[in-house]
Amino acid sequence: MDIRDRFERALERVQKAPRYTGGEMNTAIKKWEEAPLHFGFCFPDTYEVGMSHLGMKILYGLINQESWSLCERFFMPWTDMIALMKEDDIPLLSMESRRPLNEFDVIGFTLQYEMSYSNILAMMDMGGVPLEGSERGEKDPMVVAGGPCAFNPEPLAPFIDAFMIGDGEDVMTELNRVILQRKQQGWGREKCLLELAKLEGVYVPSLYQVSYDDEGRVTRVTPKGEDIPERVRKRVVTNLNDTYYPEEIPVPYTEVVFDRIMLEIMRGCTRGCRFCQAGMLYRPVRERSMDTLIHLAEKLQESTGYEEISLSSLSSGDYSCLPELIRELMKRMKDKRVSISLPSLRIDSVLKESLEETQQVKKTSLTFAPEAGTQRMRDVINKGVTEEDLLEKVRDAFHGGWNSVKLYFMDGLPTETTDDLDGIADLARKVVSEYFAVPKDQRARGLRVTVSVSIFVPKPFTPFQWAGQDTLETIQKKTEYLKKVLDIKGVTFNWHEPYVSFLEACFARGDRRLGKVLRKAYEKGCILDGWNETFRYDLWMESFRECGLDPAFYANREREREETLPWDHIDSGISKDFLWRENEKARKGETTKDCRKGCNGCGLQKWRGVCGYANAGCV
Repeated sequence: MDIRDRFERALERVQKAPRYTGGEMNTAIKKWEEAPLHFGFCFPDTYEVGMSHLGMKILYGLINQESWSLCERFFMPWTDMIALMKEDDIPLLSMESRRPLNEFDVIGFTLQYEMSYSNILAMMDMGGVPLEGSERGEKDPMVVAGGPCAFNPEPLAPFIDAFMIGDGEDVMTELNRVILQRKQQGWGREKCLLELAKLEGVYVPSLYQVSYDDEGRVTRVTPKGEDIPERVRKRVVTNLNDTYYPEEIPVPYTEVVFDRIMLEIMRGCTRGCRFCQAGMLYRPVRERSMDTLIHLAEKLQESTGYEEISLSSLSSGDYSCLPELIRELMKRMKDKRVSISLPSLRIDSVLKESLEETQQVKKTSLTFAPEAGTQRMRDVINKGVTEEDLLEKVRDAFHGGWNSVKLYFMDGLPTETTDDLDGIADLARKVVSEYFAVPKDQRARGLRVTVSVSIFVPKPFTPFQWAGQDTLETIQKKTEYLKKVLDIKGVTFNWHEPYVSFLEACFARGDRRLGKVLRKAYEKGCILDGWNETFRYDLWMESFRECGLDPAFYANREREREETLPWDHIDSGISKDFLWRENEKARKGETTKDCRKGCNGCGLQKWRGVCGYANAGCV
C-alpha cells in the first residue's frame, strides 16, 4: 500500500477529515513537472487557523501565478492525525498533490506567533527534513521563514536557512528566483546562502557570529564575511495598488476561525501605541484606493460566494475614505446579502455613519480595544483615546441596534497599579449602563459584553522592548483580582493562560541559545503549544534547566538602554533612539501625537519616499 493509500485510510479514522482532504474550490492545481521550482508553504498551526491567515492566501496566489513556480500548502496536523501518521508511517503531505515535504525545493514557514515554534520542528521532522541547517545536505530543501516574528529571528536561527524581513510580496519572488538558479546551475548550499544574503530584506543566520558576556547577554552579532551586511533592512512594498492581491482564494469545506473575505484596505498604523509590535513593524501607512478595493471585493465575492467581507487592517477606522468605501460596497453587495464587517476599530475613529451602513444586511459583534482601564494607563501606552470616546461609540452602537460588544484590555503593562485594574471593571459597568440607558422598546434584546484581558508581552521593536514581564506569581494574583471585580451581570470575563504568555515572552525576546531549548522541548514531546489542551509547561521548564538557561532571564528581566539586544542587527526602519524616547515618555505618562498630525522622527524619514508623513523638519 503506497503513501497516498495509507493516507486515505487514515482519513477514515481521524476526527476532522476536512482538515486534510484538500481539493477546496479555487485551489491552485499545477502539474509538478511543468514548474521547475516547487515551494511548500507551511503554516505551523492547524488548518482552521492557517486558512484564516491573509498572508498565506496572498503568497500562495503570488507564487502560483508565476509559470515557473508551484506552491502547495502544509498545515500542522492535530494529535489524532499525528498518531495515525506514526502508526502507518505516513510523512507530512501537501494538500494539493499529496507529496512529502522533503520533495520540495524550498519550504517556507510563516512566523505569526512564538508559541508555534515547536510545530515548525514537528512539521520538518514529519516531512523528512533535517531539523537544523547544519544537518541538511545538498538534496534537502532550503528552509525559509517570514512574518512578524522574523524580526527577532535568533531563537529559530539554527533551524531556518534564510529569513525574509518585512513585506513579503517582492522579496518572495526574488528569493525563489535565487533558489531556482541553485537548482538549474547546481550551486551548493553555501553558494545559495551567500546569494540569498545579497537580497535586501533577507537574513541568513549561519553567516553571522553571536558573542555573549559572562552574564549571558548578547554583546555583538558579527557578519562572517566582508560582503555580508552588518544590519539587514526590512523590505517595504511602497504602493499597495500595484502589488499582487488574490482575486481567488481557496474556500474551506470545514469551518475555520475567520471564514470570510479579508480585504486588506491599508497596511501600517500611525497611532504609535507603545505596546504594539505590528504598529511599529508595518510602518509606514499605505492605503489601497477605493477603486482597487471595490474591484477586489467584487472579484473575491464572485469567486468564493462568501457572504461577509471584512475590511482588514491594523486600524480600519483610520482608512481615509471609510464611509465612502462602505457606502459603495453596501450598494453593490446589499442585493447579494453580503455583509461588511469592521474589525480592529479605533474607539475615536469616525464610525457612526459606517456602522449605520454595515447594519443593513446583518449586525456583527462590535470589538473595541481600550487596552487599559484608566486614562493614566492609556497615556502610558499612548493609546490616544478617552473613556468618553468609548462610551460615545458604544452609545451609538446600542442606539443603532447592537447588543454585543467585545472589549479588549491588557494586564501587566509597565507602571500598572491596582487602580488600573479597578478601572477595567469600572469601564465595563459604564458600558452596561449605556445599554440600559436606551429605552427598552428601542434596544436590542440580550446584552452581551465580553471583557477579554491578555497578558502584556514585551516585544522587539516597541518602546517596551526593554521592559520585563510581570512574574507568574504577580500575573496570577492580578487575574484572581480581575475575576472578583468583573463579576458583573451582563459581563463575561475571558483571560489568557499565564504560563503560555510567560513562554511567549521568553521567545519574543530570546537569543540564539534558545534554539537548543526549543529542540529539547520538541524531543520531549512539546507540540501545539498555543493550545491549552496540549501545552506542557513542565516539559518546557525541564528543557530550560537541562540547557542551563533561566527563562526569567528572558521574560522578566528589565533590559538596560545600552544593552545589545538580540535583534539589533535587524533594521525595522524605526530607530532605537526613538523607541527609547517613547519608553521614557511612557514612564512619565506623556503622550506622542499621531503621525498624521506631524512627524515624530521615528527613523523612517531617512528612507526616501517610504514615509508619506515625514517632512524636512524631522528630528
